[in-house]
Amino acid sequence: MDAVEEVMRRGGVARISSLRNAGVTAHAIRRAKEAGRIRTIRRGWVASPDADRVLVGAVTRGVLLSCVSGAARLGLWVPEKPKLHVVARPNAARVKMPSHVTVHWSRPVVPRDPDATVDGLANILALVAQCQPRETALVIWESAFNKGVIDRTVLGGFELPPVARALLDDVRPFADSGLETIFIARLRWLGVSMLPQAWVHERRVDVLIGERLVIQIDGASHTGPQRTADIDHDAQLMLRGFHVLRFSYEQIMERWHEVQAVVMDAVAQGRHRA
Repeated sequence: MDAVEEVMRRGGVARISSLRNAGVTAHAIRRAKEAGRIRTIRRGWVASPDADRVLVGAVTRGVLLSCVSGAARLGLWVPEKPKLHVVARPNAARVKMPSHVTVHWSRPVVPRDPDATVDGLANILALVAQCQPRETALVIWESAFNKGVIDRTVLGGFELPPVARALLDDVRPFADSGLETIFIARLRWLGVSMLPQAWVHERRVDVLIGERLVIQIDGASHTGPQRTADIDHDAQLMLRGFHVLRFSYEQIMERWHEVQAVVMDAVAQGRHRA
């Protein structure tokens, strides 16, 4: 079996013992090293020359990507680009990392695969709940639920830390983006019904407040035919007695006080009632 092919199949970084268990001979590994096609990055670990530098750096120091960095690596919606977060294995010696890297020391919810370079999803979510502000944690958790990569029953079956258990009670899988999660979380205090991804006049809307107030949230790339179709739908909704408020990513993330003021005025005027 070709050593380089097996390393690449494992994402460019691999344990030598796992390569051997997969059928790669010690001779094949040595020849690949001599040819410069793989290199030793830590005792018992090798990587391809073009392997992901972040993963190589983590393995070199005996840690795994986790928390918000693990969430982003798995494709979950993270509100802002975070600094690097890693987790040390329970039996790890003192870990030396650059000052911009956050190191977590915690018992995993699910045992960690010795071959892993990125923490398991349940462990990532548990660390997010403990490390991040509640709003950020809620966005990441709801992203995982919405993508269907984990569900409430599975996650609830683990021995979660108290803050994660409390967060699980509030997570809903219906928001289609983190912006919707943020919008609803910040206005929950209003005490009115807010339904994400509600079906209204043959299409889904981002958030329906009460029976008649429609909130549409435009992402950073909301242009072209999609925007034209959305504007047309706004007009059809307004002809049918709905009230439509449309906000941008920049308004939600940078000018929230303005968004909140507009929604508060609309609710105070009863625009959400049929």
